[in-house]
Amino acid sequence: MKKLSELYEINSDIPIKGIKINSKEVQPGDLFVCTMGVSADRHDFIDEAIKNGASAVVVSKEVGKKSVPLIRVKNTNQELQKVCAKFYDYPYEKVKMIGVTGTNGKTTVAEIIHQLLGDTCAYIGTNGKKYKDKQESIRNTTPDVDRLYKYFQEFIEAGCKTICMEASSEAFYRHRLDQIKYDIAILTNITQDHLNIHKTLENYIDCKCQLFRQVKADGYSVLNSGDTYYSLVRENAQGNIVTYGFKPNDDLYIKDYQEEANRTVIHVVYQQQTYEIVSPLVGSFNVLNLTAAILACLKYGLSMERILENIPNLCQIEGRMEVLPFTTDYTILLDYAHTPDALNNVLTFLNKVKQHRIITVTGSAGGREQDKRPAMGKIVLEKSDYVIFTMDDPREEDVNQIIDDLTSDCTSKNYERIIDRKEAIYRALGLAKKDDIVLIAGKGRDNYMAIGKEYLPYCDYDVIKDYFLN
Repeated sequence: MKKLSELYEINSDIPIKGIKINSKEVQPGDLFVCTMGVSADRHDFIDEAIKNGASAVVVSKEVGKKSVPLIRVKNTNQELQKVCAKFYDYPYEKVKMIGVTGTNGKTTVAEIIHQLLGDTCAYIGTNGKKYKDKQESIRNTTPDVDRLYKYFQEFIEAGCKTICMEASSEAFYRHRLDQIKYDIAILTNITQDHLNIHKTLENYIDCKCQLFRQVKADGYSVLNSGDTYYSLVRENAQGNIVTYGFKPNDDLYIKDYQEEANRTVIHVVYQQQTYEIVSPLVGSFNVLNLTAAILACLKYGLSMERILENIPNLCQIEGRMEVLPFTTDYTILLDYAHTPDALNNVLTFLNKVKQHRIITVTGSAGGREQDKRPAMGKIVLEKSDYVIFTMDDPREEDVNQIIDDLTSDCTSKNYERIIDRKEAIYRALGLAKKDDIVLIAGKGRDNYMAIGKEYLPYCDYDVIKDYFLN
């Protein structure tokens, strides 16, 4: 808690207990910051915030006289970061900060690092926030600033020494991370995504590069040397630049690997010494994810010996090639793959290890880049024996039109459409026979379905679990 006079040059001893940008979440003693959202101007909700107990309000426009102090600033979105940093005593300066960005693989890499570093490391990203023995779902990969800094403070109070977070391109676009300097930043890969927000691929890449511009002078930029945009990212990278990949001059060189149904054996070279890694994470894409995490942990200060001891104990990453334990007759896989590249990676691996059929349930998010849908549909149909197309956060788009887009470049008829995602999953599970693989792709462990302007409670995992319990 701080006095208002500690946050602003104002003669007021009003106590400030928290910072909020959602008027409905305001509690007595909070400072309400009127940020400008995608579709909402929070200046419109000042009266509601005051009614709920706001002690003061930060504005960037004339709003008339109010019953609480008003602090006028030029830009409330930029001000939010500054006042949160001051209110929470610059929490990112008290811990080691690790950021992971990329189109695919962010969650896996961040979760691996979180597991390898142990209880002193907190995780925040698509799979929620995790620290010590606590876990909680969150809506955004990188939360809004008021929530993010509150989470940082929670981690520090719990005794965490490191925060490993997924740093999304949207978070940089919306300036949620501008104040933070990173000890280690990691690039997985860059393919086309989120152009509904960034408009152009160049803008999208630039937001990814921003993470590496914010690396400390004595920190590390950990880069994938084989990525298409590696050179561009390297030009923007600060700190010590280290690389992982399939090139002999990489700092962590992947010499070879062998894929198996339930493990991957990888040989890497680090500081002129060859090591064998036996990983429980399957698929060629996880070779790069794992080596990215290993190189980051090495630069953090862990020894290779300690890392190798812990890798066999890695837990499944929720929603990432996650094998669900509800039946032994066939395999059920939950995966977040929602881009052409990710779907291709997952299905290529499954075709190497399948014993019978691959049945895939998938869709495409509404209000997002439509031009990737034909490629997604083509990949899924060519690499699956049967496909059920369904909804995946349709928002305000018609699901049938989304499915039309997905199937527009296909001649195969090995599919059906079932709009309701629960019904689609039930249909796939009902079709499955012994030794089949049922891939439920697109939402992973998300706990909502975005329909219209609402976020309705929904989770693929719960649907699958209920199928077997009923």
